[in-house]
Amino acid sequence: MVLDEVIISRAIIERFLRKFNDSLEVDVAVVGGGPAGLVAAYYLVKSGYKVSLFERKLSIGGGMWGGGMMFNEIVVQEESKRILDEFGIRSELYRDGYYTADAVESISTFCSKTVQAGVKIFNLMSVEDVVVREERVVGLVLNWTAVETAGLHVDPLTMRTKYVIDATGHATEVVKVIERKVDAALLTPTGRVMGERSLWAEKAERSTLENTKEVFPGVFVAGMSANASFGAYRMGPIFGGMLLSGEKAAALIAERLKQGR
Repeated sequence: MVLDEVIISRAIIERFLRKFNDSLEVDVAVVGGGPAGLVAAYYLVKSGYKVSLFERKLSIGGGMWGGGMMFNEIVVQEESKRILDEFGIRSELYRDGYYTADAVESISTFCSKTVQAGVKIFNLMSVEDVVVREERVVGLVLNWTAVETAGLHVDPLTMRTKYVIDATGHATEVVKVIERKVDAALLTPTGRVMGERSLWAEKAERSTLENTKEVFPGVFVAGMSANASFGAYRMGPIFGGMLLSGEKAAALIAERLKQGR
């Protein structure tokens, strides 16, 4: 067989465009490909919903790759170990209630299983704006991250979605766009992004789950985006709350979709 470079190019272009075109109208758009976003997307697509995930960076996985301070092990607590088990990720008991797992195995498995379940993932794409109709987010405005980085004046493209999950971590990228551009208050106590507080693992892990909820009509926050939006603590390199937050966001949205809302 003689390889033809043009055929290789056509294959990539045609298959990507088919995938992207099919993702312009979905049930849920997840923004941010860290553990919370991946887990949320996985559970939603397993529930039968059409899901696309957009990640601004080249790699999917957020900060989990580096574990804690580039020691590529992660810690999860007892309550969230079942999610590792469901994905087939090996973990090891450290002491009562604390489990460790290899960071690279964990996040690569989350990525792989989420794609295999049917989620369409697009890396190197950023959300630069939202589409709002009747005070509800109904779409996202997308551009290549490279366009944003280079400061090029290139118009974006738009996709439609019933719900958005902001799982962009500390940056709360989607929520900050809403705060900046939409003439309406967020569903936080102040009506604005409240910002994350200092590191306190015990409180942060609980509040991550408590703050996983709707922050603006049509938009839910998960993972560190939840704590940053609602003014709670950060948790550091323990990831159980992230996984449980993604699961909760998926369940809340699935219930809304089931009710036709």
